Amino acid sequence: MSKDPKAPIDGGRSLGQNPFAGLSGAGLPPGPPPRGGVPDEPPAKNRGRVDILREKEGRGGKTVTVAAGFVGIGQPEKEQLAKKMRTACGCGGTVKDGRIEIQGDQREKVAQVLAEAGFRPVFAGG
Repeated sequence: MSKDPKAPIDGGRSLGQNPFAGLSGAGLPPGPPPRGGVPDEPPAKNRGRVDILREKEGRGGKTVTVAAGFVGIGQPEKEQLAKKMRTACGCGGTVKDGRIEIQGDQREKVAQVLAEAGFRPVFAGG
């Protein structure tokens, strides 16, 4: 047993060669494309059905357009969609309980923003 129990920290020998150089890519699927300066791809064209409702009950007679039924997206993406809807409609709105609420009867504009984002908007209710 040596007097110095510590492992050497000088880095040891260099590899001298690439251990993967002898491997070929034959028979392997291609990898993902490089993400350098390539802009993000547009979202998938069918990201699911989203119901567009018009509600007045419990709101003091005010009409509110509600987009509900999102599947597979999180709160941050709903916030981004709500911001796009508010900008397109020129009015206020919020995200509550996983639903996007836009002030006024804005169903057509909300449907257009959802369709551009890859969702399938469906007018539900009366």
